[in-house]
Amino acid sequence: MAKVIDVVSLYPRDMNIYGDWGNILTVRRRLELYGYEPRLHSYNQGDDWPEHVDVVLGGGGQDNCQKRITADLFRRAADLRALAADGVPMLMICGLYQLFGEYFQTNDGSRLEGIGVLGVYTEGHEKRMIGNLVEHTKDFGDVIGYENHSGQTFLRGDTAALGHVDHEGMGNNGEDHTEGARKGNVIGTYMHGSVLPKNPRLADFLIRSAVERRYGAFEPSSDSVLRARLKHLDEVAGRARDVAATRPR
Repeated sequence: MAKVIDVVSLYPRDMNIYGDWGNILTVRRRLELYGYEPRLHSYNQGDDWPEHVDVVLGGGGQDNCQKRITADLFRRAADLRALAADGVPMLMICGLYQLFGEYFQTNDGSRLEGIGVLGVYTEGHEKRMIGNLVEHTKDFGDVIGYENHSGQTFLRGDTAALGHVDHEGMGNNGEDHTEGARKGNVIGTYMHGSVLPKNPRLADFLIRSAVERRYGAFEPSSDSVLRARLKHLDEVAGRARDVAATRPR
C-alpha cells in the first residue's frame, strides 16, 4: 500500500482567493505521481484538528476574512508553532503569511496580532502592489507568481527572505527588494497565481520535507507511467512559467 501523507488546507473557506486552492491540488497530484497517498484535511473555524499533519498550506484573504479567522487561529497557534519547530513544511500565502508573522496593522487602524511563526510584521499602505513577479531564490531557482497586496511586510530576527526581486518587482514592501520569508521549513510569500503549479521545485521541497520527516527517506515510485505523467506536468509548468515571466505587471 502507498505511504500516506496528511495535507492540511488551512481555512480554505475564508482564505482562498486568486487561485490558492491550486497549491493544494498540485501537492496532492505530485504526491500521487511520486507514489504516495495524499490524505487531505480541510480545516476551517471550529473543526477538529487532524490527528496527523505532514504539510500545511494556507492562502490569502481580504482583511475582513483575516479578522474572521483570527480567534480560531490563536486557538491553534500552539499546535502550529510546535509543528513548525518540529520541521513540518508549511506554505502560507498573502493573508496567512501576514498572520503567521508578528502583527498586521491595517489601513483602517485595526491591529491583527499574528502567531509569531515567522519574524515579520506588516503595515497597511495606500499603494497596491499588483502584477506578475519573478523572484530569485537560492534553493528553488526563479520563483514566478502573481502578487496583489497593499500591506508592506518587513523581516526581522532570524527569518530570512524567500528571495529577491529586481527593480520592476515590488515584493514584500516595494523598498528593500525582498519577497516572502522563510524560517526552517516554513515559507510565507505574496505569490498567488497559484504559485505551486508553476514552480515544481518549490512544490517538491514541501513534499520531500514532509515525506522525509514522516518516513525517513523520500522514495519516488519507479512506475514508468507515473514518471511520464510527472515529466509532462513539469513541461506544462515550464510553458506556464515562460508566459507569466514575460507578461507586463
